[in-house]
Amino acid sequence: MPTLTTLSHTPHEIARPSQEEAEAAVRTLIAWAGDDVLREGLIETPKRVVHAYREFFAGYDEDPKAILSKTFEEVEGYDEMVLLKNMRVESHCEHHMVPIIGVAHIAYIPDKRVVGISKLARLLDIYAKRLQTQETMTAQIADTLNEVLQPKGVAVVIDAAHQCMTTRGVHKTATTTVTSRLLGVFKEDPLTRQEFMTLVCSPAIGSINI
Repeated sequence: MPTLTTLSHTPHEIARPSQEEAEAAVRTLIAWAGDDVLREGLIETPKRVVHAYREFFAGYDEDPKAILSKTFEEVEGYDEMVLLKNMRVESHCEHHMVPIIGVAHIAYIPDKRVVGISKLARLLDIYAKRLQTQETMTAQIADTLNEVLQPKGVAVVIDAAHQCMTTRGVHKTATTTVTSRLLGVFKEDPLTRQEFMTLVCSPAIGSINI
């Protein structure tokens, strides 16, 4: 009999079906769509889909707070904005399980601690690689960064296209959704907020020749 494993780092523990059960579910969906699950082109599809889903939803297996746990205090008094902009976002809508594709801009102003910049990208990916709404994902990234680093301020903006709107339903192919969460000085100080938006909207420097 297939065994169940437990999903961690979720609001409550979820029993995860076995790979065999997941593949059987994919075969059911293929049959429901009207195709023959035994024809040559589809024989291996359930296994491939399960493998892809393991990658798409890998964020359930990681603890976002743990990613930010290693911080640095020896920063020579640096207390200006740290901004990672134009980071690609690949997520999936929790309502239709279709892709959300866009870019994210994440900034914070340190108080006493900074974190390696790659950790901000990993934080983004952990929350993106889950079933999401863009609003929730934006808040989760900002709130986690604020809770762990306790900076002077956090700003997160995500601009993404939802295939539940572009490939089905209303078919608004050119539409993107923009969400933001501003905390601390980014919310309280108009000049800091304006600096963030100016930097986000400024053109890229371009490639650097070494």
